[in-house]
Amino acid sequence: MKINYTEKELFVLKKVAHAAEALGVETYLIGGFVRDKILGRETNDADIVCAGDGIELAKEVAKQFNPVPQVDYFKNFGTAHIRVNLPGNKVSSQVSPEGGDLEGANFDIEFVGARKESYQFDSRKPEVEPGTIADDQNRRDFTINALAVSLNKDDFGKLIDPFDGLKDLSNKIIKTPLEPSQTFSDDPLRMMRAIRFATQLNFVIDEITWQGIIDSAARIKIISQERITDELNKIIAAPKPSIGFDLLYKSGLLQIIFPQMVDLVGAEYKDGLGHKDNFYHTLQVLDNLSEKSDDLWLRWAAILHDIAKPATKKFEEGHGWTFHGHEVVGGRMVQKIFTKLKLPQNEKMRFVRKMVELHLRPISLTKENITDSAIRRLLFDAGEDIDSLMQLCQADITSKNKQKVKRFQENFQLVYQRCKEVEEKDHLRNWQPPISGELIMETFGLAPSKPVGVIKDALKDAMLDGVIPNSFEAAFEFMLKKAKDMGLEPKNPQSTI
Repeated sequence: MKINYTEKELFVLKKVAHAAEALGVETYLIGGFVRDKILGRETNDADIVCAGDGIELAKEVAKQFNPVPQVDYFKNFGTAHIRVNLPGNKVSSQVSPEGGDLEGANFDIEFVGARKESYQFDSRKPEVEPGTIADDQNRRDFTINALAVSLNKDDFGKLIDPFDGLKDLSNKIIKTPLEPSQTFSDDPLRMMRAIRFATQLNFVIDEITWQGIIDSAARIKIISQERITDELNKIIAAPKPSIGFDLLYKSGLLQIIFPQMVDLVGAEYKDGLGHKDNFYHTLQVLDNLSEKSDDLWLRWAAILHDIAKPATKKFEEGHGWTFHGHEVVGGRMVQKIFTKLKLPQNEKMRFVRKMVELHLRPISLTKENITDSAIRRLLFDAGEDIDSLMQLCQADITSKNKQKVKRFQENFQLVYQRCKEVEEKDHLRNWQPPISGELIMETFGLAPSKPVGVIKDALKDAMLDGVIPNSFEAAFEFMLKKAKDMGLEPKNPQSTI
């Protein structure tokens, strides 16, 4: 099997080979880099394993470059990392241990000593001991990630494939190198990694490996939330994330790591009236959105947009199933879910909550005569996130009835066009009221109090409803009139606009 390396990659491998020879340690390129090169996928990082001290090898490799890159190492784990700057877009199919000096782009290299690794049944921390390259390949998660390339002088460039990983790559199969129960017991996160690779690569999980995931699903509980969420985010970031979520659900893993989403599963019928399966509807929305946007947090908004439907579901006689207020309840659920999943408690979470709370607004405008006032309020509430909201709402138009989808899409485009027209005229995306609370307090001699808020809200409503134009003069005059109706007079009777 001939692997085509870029000039950049070939240069790095030569440097590693020189350092390994100098130290007299067996060294191999292994794992995802080898897999991705064979698949023709772009990659800018490589894993190096040696039958010795990985940190010592990293330091020796760093000396091969000018300037010498920083070596970040983790002594407790026996791993190290360097980032080198190299060029390279030419392709070479020849590998040779000799090479010269070049300069330019980023390439990350991880180093580790070959090892045996296993988890006790109730432990999140592995027991690690030194091992051979064969031991290291045995502990790899899947056959396609156990492929290695020798960087040793005697057989430089030789592909080592003890588990027929090349065959599985060709057949697009995810399979464990050992018995699935042993592989998943050693590190239960590998069950999610199997699903993640199947999602990213559009591969199929081997039947025996799949049964192993189902049988071992409960063992995911010993894995830290941070590691679980990292894999979940990688699934969400895939081109078609529904593949991963469907597999997570069918394996039993989703019920453990994200039970709120499983609550969406199923359609219920009463008196001949039913509702859609909100789990698979959510997956369709997520896929629709993923075709247009790679924004992870907007994708999270798609996942959570209907998350409160189970909590708000009611059957109304003669009408059918309703989910009134699910956007409000769902918005409140976002923080709890983000906290449980160890997702960031910052503007990312606030963005997702805003999307969940507003996701019905644009669609609701397609069902009525659209007024400028309604459009202004949508623009005001969405602010700079209006484009993201519109992407989410368009993705949310799903139905088995193609004519219904076509009609809703056409109505949605009318709303979107009106939004653009009103935004161009009124500039409400980042709107700030021309009259501040400080000016209201100064004008009427008020301390921070309810009347100040009443006047501010009245000003906002007057502008959004088109009662007054968005100008300081009109707002100041309206403020004086509103205050007079409330029995307030300017502190300075001579106050004018």
